Amino acid sequence: MADGITVVALGGAGAMGSAAVRLAATLPGIGKVVVADRDIDAAKRLSVELAQASAEVEARSIDVTDGRTLRELLDGADVVVNTVGPFFRFGVGILQAAIETGTHYLDICDDWEPAVDMLELDCAARGAGICAVVGMGASPGMSNLLAAMAVSRLDVVDDLYTAWPVDVEGEDESVDTLSAAAVHWMQQISGQVPVVRAGRIVNEEPLRSIALELPGGRRGNAYVVGHPEPVMFHRTINPAGHSANLMVITPETVAFLDVLRADIDKGRIDLDSAAEELGKPSLGRMIRAAPRMLTRAGHGSLPLFFASATGALEGREMRVVARIADDSPVSELLSDMAGATGIPLALGLAQVVSRLADGTISDRIGVHSPESVVDPEVLFTALARLFDRTDWSEIVTVESEFR
Repeated sequence: MADGITVVALGGAGAMGSAAVRLAATLPGIGKVVVADRDIDAAKRLSVELAQASAEVEARSIDVTDGRTLRELLDGADVVVNTVGPFFRFGVGILQAAIETGTHYLDICDDWEPAVDMLELDCAARGAGICAVVGMGASPGMSNLLAAMAVSRLDVVDDLYTAWPVDVEGEDESVDTLSAAAVHWMQQISGQVPVVRAGRIVNEEPLRSIALELPGGRRGNAYVVGHPEPVMFHRTINPAGHSANLMVITPETVAFLDVLRADIDKGRIDLDSAAEELGKPSLGRMIRAAPRMLTRAGHGSLPLFFASATGALEGREMRVVARIADDSPVSELLSDMAGATGIPLALGLAQVVSRLADGTISDRIGVHSPESVVDPEVLFTALARLFDRTDWSEIVTVESEFR
């Protein structure tokens, strides 16, 4: 521990992984970062780029489907951060390898199916004495922490929604170049997805419109997408009403997604081909989307990235929103999917490293969603300081009003 811990960054040379590695290599308490990626040339380039970082950065080639090699790699590490996607293909197996090798674990899993399976590994993780944090990116991740800040204003929680931007001002336009992210998106706008209704998990078709009224007179519609947050909140916060993850999105885009959803569900197109349509939409599907656009409500004055909660405080009905402040430099980060996901991962890692250093990690063993193990104010303060601010309140706004 004198020279710092060793962190393995699986997928560390990719867009989101490299954003996490660049910050992780500068964090106190980390002595070595192993950039493990199937693209060894990219991993080597990143290690050269970070040659002057406070931590040693080493490149390694890895195929995460090779269980023996993966376990050998993790066996020599204190913590693994996993950005290998899509998580519905790789997430569970990598966490199982971390449990078997006794390696603390964080990831950016944004697929609800493997998130459920990974949370079910809690007992195994406790037996191995490791802390595993599932979904410590943007959404889930920062969204969970905003939700925790919102519900902290309430005695009773009824409805709880998280939302992120797709194609409105401040959005990321690179999703079609991030193949795993694009395939993930197609998975989560098709089939059925979990939401909370009347306090119970149910499955429903995605892309349902949710009308929201927030403190400060903000209102508009956002659209249901499959994500882990509702399942996580059902376990940790247990809202008595409704909960879903939402996209802040234009009518034009949600109408086109609805056409893709219908074709995926009918077997007319597979997920990979649907993902390709994000960058090169076919004329036929654009024509089919046109009339649907007319029936889709817009996002109005909703914030770009927020958590909204309704409930009661001291017997009075209240609504709360916790959001990235409009004038915050972090709002610009939302236009960079890689940074918006990888940077929170590294800041979550910083809290695990701190607990390893002070011997309190034993208080956090098991498999957790971010809101149950990561301190929101500590993380958002650390994020603020990356942008020359001093406190979380300079980048996050929490507003409440009685109804």
